[in-house]
Amino acid sequence: MTAKEYQSMSNSASPKSKSYINIPVAFLVGGFICCIGQAVINLGLSMGLPKDIASACGSIFLVFLSALLTGLNVYDNLAKHAGAGTLVPITGFANSMVAPAMEFKTEGFVLGLGAKMFSIAGPVLVYGISASVVYGIIIFLFGLY
Repeated sequence: MTAKEYQSMSNSASPKSKSYINIPVAFLVGGFICCIGQAVINLGLSMGLPKDIASACGSIFLVFLSALLTGLNVYDNLAKHAGAGTLVPITGFANSMVAPAMEFKTEGFVLGLGAKMFSIAGPVLVYGISASVVYGIIIFLFGLY
């Protein structure tokens, strides 16, 4: 089978994307998630919290909310319709940690929940932290800080 034949077969078997609907819905849902985070930050600021603490509260609230909604099987249903809009980095990351843990919870707390929680998020953490260390060394060596 040639590459052209394979591509033709793949195209005929793949569902057609409705990007004219998917893109605006993803934009609106992702924007709504960000608006929720901003509302929490603004609430914290109005209560007299410093900006960095209010921002941390916004992040913590979004992580908690996405983990809770994943545990209740609401986040995944939302993601089916909203697509990439639910992958706003912090909520998508929390979802990627909770979803495998929920799937394997029947195997117990240690071998199921604990071990599988980082099956998707683990590589992201490893390479993200490694990249930040390399970046920090480069910044330090070139005196850019």
